[in-house]
Amino acid sequence: MGEGGHGVKAKAGDALEPLEIAVTRTLIVAGAIASRDYQDVHHDAELAREKGSPDIFMNILTTNGLVGRYVTDRLGPSAVLRRVAIRLGAPNYPGDTMVLTGTVTAVADDGTAEVAVVGSNGLGRHVTGTVTVGVAEGAEYVGEGAEYTEEGTEHDAEGSA
Repeated sequence: MGEGGHGVKAKAGDALEPLEIAVTRTLIVAGAIASRDYQDVHHDAELAREKGSPDIFMNILTTNGLVGRYVTDRLGPSAVLRRVAIRLGAPNYPGDTMVLTGTVTAVADDGTAEVAVVGSNGLGRHVTGTVTVGVAEGAEYVGEGAEYTEEGTEHDAEGSA
């Protein structure tokens, strides 16, 4: 799918490799703090329970960041987020695992791609949405079947030589 160096390599119908993310207390709290979301339901289990939740849960900004990271990691270093539109479903609680999956739904002539993303956990679908990525300025879209090289070194799907 995504490869090192010089552009987004994708075609409509391509499935992105899934990404498993361990939902830990640290991830939930760090994500909330990093996004300046100090709501107690994201860091204080006792107060979260008082409000009817079984535990703390991940905020939407952390989920949004993980979805963006998933798509850009899978499509390569030249992929630039243009739009992330998500909807939350089942909460992400500590101790669970979220599995992100994605499918490229469209690729324009300029290399802009749309990706449908689903993040599921033990309770069901945590997040669904659409991510639009473009190609970084100065990079070129190389299209289906192209190979990437950077300084003469071919890269695999993980971007390593």
